[in-house]
Amino acid sequence: MPKELIINRAWCKGCGICEAFCPKKALVIRHDKVELASPEACIKCGMCEQRCPDYAIFVREAAQ
Repeated sequence: MPKELIINRAWCKGCGICEAFCPKKALVIRHDKVELASPEACIKCGMCEQRCPDYAIFVREAAQ
């Protein structure tokens, strides 16, 4: 089943942990919030979700 990356910008405090652990460097911090800068690079591995202390980013099954 396809997956999608969800970012809750309201919960993100821009700590950069997700960006640091992204193996494909698909995430960036801009204006103190995380953004998916390279959607084509994201492999939806969940490393960002595992590291985010504020539960602001996660991977889920895509709606069909």
